[in-house]
Amino acid sequence: MKLLRLGLIAVAVSALAAVALVAKQAPPAGAKMADAATKFLASLSPELKKKAAFAFDDPVREKWYFTPQQDKQRNPTRKGVRLEELNADQKMAALGLLRAGLSTRGFDEATTIMSLEAILAELEKKGAMVRNPNWYFVSVFGEPSNTGKWGWRVEGHHLSVNLTLDKGEVVAAAPVVFGANPAEVKQGPRKGLRTLPETEDPAKALVASLTEEQKKVALQLKQHPEIKEGQPTAGVGAPAGLAAAKMTEEQKATLWKLLEGYANRMPADVAAAELQRVKDAGLDKVHFAYWVGEDKPGKPHTYRVQGPTFVIEFLNVQADSAGNPANHIHSGWRRLPIDFGLKGS
Repeated sequence: MKLLRLGLIAVAVSALAAVALVAKQAPPAGAKMADAATKFLASLSPELKKKAAFAFDDPVREKWYFTPQQDKQRNPTRKGVRLEELNADQKMAALGLLRAGLSTRGFDEATTIMSLEAILAELEKKGAMVRNPNWYFVSVFGEPSNTGKWGWRVEGHHLSVNLTLDKGEVVAAAPVVFGANPAEVKQGPRKGLRTLPETEDPAKALVASLTEEQKKVALQLKQHPEIKEGQPTAGVGAPAGLAAAKMTEEQKATLWKLLEGYANRMPADVAAAELQRVKDAGLDKVHFAYWVGEDKPGKPHTYRVQGPTFVIEFLNVQADSAGNPANHIHSGWRRLPIDFGLKGS
């Protein structure tokens, strides 16, 4: 019996060692992105590659948008090559790049955001905006490698994922904006679907936990302005609201859960690095501010979480395309003082 136990222990130790070896050998997220970007560019025809590939210092790199971008003739004005232009293998390679730059949950949310365009197309019929799940655009800036500077972006309506890398390391995972219209699907076969619950549930829990004195500091008189796209700086000014230093340990834990909800859209090692930056700068310096339209249909609400190195912006103030009030989310993670981390060469 003793020998059997020893044998089982030896097997368990061996299995753990094997797992540790695999984990140790797993390439970092930066290497996975370089490999995926290289494969994607290699899959493209010369014509398509001209649309997808830019110099690292091209001004387009910092001109990012999560809102619809089209002209009066309903043609896209967004830069990059769109999924609609790709064949099945090329599209798979494009999504492979997005998968390499996000966690499993982040990728699932991003592709769900894309799929919501089909719901909008059905609800809006002949609306002014093109609603197309394949109107998402891929751009690569510089030469993907593990030695130099480069970056990439996948974006379209309600989605902008921007990564900047140098020497194989992700130096900036921002701006990353996820939106959802509807925030919660109210009808049809996908009824009940909430694409971004991690952006709302911890924030509501934190607000519910505040004392009246804390609310006097955290509650804002006006709703927060829309996320500023198309520029490399968030432009949010000084932090407002309640500092984490004035929160209980339980409230700090809820605040941290909210931060993790955003950071964990990224691969594990990238998320860990982003959250470590928050800790290094001081969690007590992070501020939470919110606004609620208590007297408005649907109780529209916004919040901002801001520390020395980052800002989270959230708005749920618009009706969805079916007219349900406050059912349309914009949520973003921005770097401070600048999103992209590196300027051109």
